[in-house]
Amino acid sequence: MPDKKKKTNKKNANNKVWKTVGGNVIIWVLIIVMSVTALQLFSTDKKPKQVTYSEFKDFLDAGKIDSAEIVGRTFNGKFRSPEIFENEVTTESKEFTTFVTILPEVSIEMTKSWDDNNIKYEFKGQTFGLTEYLIQFSPWLLIILFWFFLMRKMQGGGGQSGIFNFAKSRAKIISPDTPKTSFKDVAGCEEAKVELQEIVEFLKHPKKFKKLGAKIPRGGLLMGPPGTGKTLLAKAVSGEAGVPFFTISGAEFVEMFVGVGASRVRDLFDQAKRNAPSIIFIDEIDAVGRHRGAGLGGGHDEREQTLNQILVEMDGFDTDDSVILLAATNRPDVLDKALLRPGRFDRQIVIDVPGLEGREAILKIHTKGVPLAKDIDLKTLAKGTPGLAGADLENLVNEAALFAARRNKKKVFNSDLEDAKDKVMMGVERKSMILTQSEREITAYHEGGHALVAYHTKDADPVHKVTIIPRGRALGVTAQLPVDEKHNYSKNYLLGRLDILMGGRCAEKIIFNDTTTGAGNDIAVATDISRKMVTEWGMTDVIGPLAFAQKSEEIFLGRDISQGNDLSNEMCNLIDSEITKLVKAAEVNADKILNKNIDQLHAVAKALLEFETIDGNDLNRLVSGEKIVKIKPDKLSEEKPRRRRSKKDKTTENPSV
Repeated sequence: MPDKKKKTNKKNANNKVWKTVGGNVIIWVLIIVMSVTALQLFSTDKKPKQVTYSEFKDFLDAGKIDSAEIVGRTFNGKFRSPEIFENEVTTESKEFTTFVTILPEVSIEMTKSWDDNNIKYEFKGQTFGLTEYLIQFSPWLLIILFWFFLMRKMQGGGGQSGIFNFAKSRAKIISPDTPKTSFKDVAGCEEAKVELQEIVEFLKHPKKFKKLGAKIPRGGLLMGPPGTGKTLLAKAVSGEAGVPFFTISGAEFVEMFVGVGASRVRDLFDQAKRNAPSIIFIDEIDAVGRHRGAGLGGGHDEREQTLNQILVEMDGFDTDDSVILLAATNRPDVLDKALLRPGRFDRQIVIDVPGLEGREAILKIHTKGVPLAKDIDLKTLAKGTPGLAGADLENLVNEAALFAARRNKKKVFNSDLEDAKDKVMMGVERKSMILTQSEREITAYHEGGHALVAYHTKDADPVHKVTIIPRGRALGVTAQLPVDEKHNYSKNYLLGRLDILMGGRCAEKIIFNDTTTGAGNDIAVATDISRKMVTEWGMTDVIGPLAFAQKSEEIFLGRDISQGNDLSNEMCNLIDSEITKLVKAAEVNADKILNKNIDQLHAVAKALLEFETIDGNDLNRLVSGEKIVKIKPDKLSEEKPRRRRSKKDKTTENPSV
């Protein structure tokens, strides 16, 4: 095995040398050709003067010609003394010592006149020197080089995709000798690691499984939302097994030329088999693995041919070929069923958003190289970040380090992490956005309405923070954080969520007897929740437990067009009626809560106008009739961040647009 690695490395080094030499040769050829051409074009002072035959006869009769070389009918003459010629356009004068003219013929009488005028002449054959050859063929050479360059660009250029090997695989090869990623570097997906551990064991000890008649797993499909660590987990499998790792994106298979994708698939699998045991990882496989026949341009496009070749290669795995195919996607609903059957992707591993323990473990990994203060409790921080994926938590730690550096701190403190958490979850503070006093009052009562309805709603998530500082695309934000992890939502909880969402709009109507566009996003979220309650979750008595909604959240071109609507007009009207009832009932409930606690609403709005931001403890004191004392935001020296809402957390926050 070591000898094989050395041979492979030596071969790669030789290829690299030849590529470098070839590139340098092309560059030097271009430089020489351009230099010679420029020399010939711009060195006009060394060129002979072009004269007519009549002028030539005048010079001959006047005895001004000293010597000459005759090539065919071309007379290359030299003057006895420099002759001055005037430019007809610029009227400038210039001296010439040589001239050239074309003779009508070369006869005995003509040569006799040359002898009479004591001209030294000789006849020479027509020859071309290196310069003449370069000048003559340089246009063709430039055309060929330009065509070569254009073809490389059309095929993506660079790397191993030359003019004659554009059908080769673009996969990056990670050698076992490179720094390894192990399962210790991955957290928050313990179940997935257990599933993949068996693949690692097979690659390490294949004989143990073959003795018992166990077959090699053909492939493993990693499914989950973006940022949950699918690619990192695939690298960890390679690092644990200590085998070559071929990684490529699904989009890199498809090019403008027919058959290129299928050819690259064949080359990729051939390389993996030659380096077996090995792992192939295709990221974003949905780029080539979508349902066949779903497009509008026919069923034989380049993408489908690429998918067919992947299926053929997976079926062609020999039992002795220790090659594992791993793939990742966040859209498993659009994949072709042929990919998902047993014998191809045997393992379908779901990697979901991490829970409380998973988030704490992820934070510990990402804070290893960060100097932390003693007051930091990662478990508490993990409790306050529900719905965040591994990539979000990594970004949170990085933002906290940036805050600490900006404030000239030597360590990252809890305040830095809290500010970073607000920035990641709620959005960035737009302090440059100046609101009028009227807009501030409307926003204060709007967010106060959300917070107060949430406080008086049974089983609602506690209010975490309320702010009227513009964050992201919202003029204000009311953020709620659940006490415990929720994986299921009851009907009462969702009805409460609708009440909270309508609280901002109701507060505007009660105080100002008017409504604004600030409730636009609240209405959209409330309508979406109501529609799912009616069409997916069976939470209405009129329609009952019936499902009408499409499972796909996004339109899948071709498939969704081909699927007809099975609902009657009466059922569609009934669904719309039930959705309207839910939203209007929520508005009535929110209105009752706010009118009953109008004094509390004024107190919360007044506090928001004064301090701009209050937390859950401040809200509890205000509702109890107590006054709060805080440092005003204009006296704070440190910059504060904002909160971006994730799709998963739509039901835990109330932003106003």
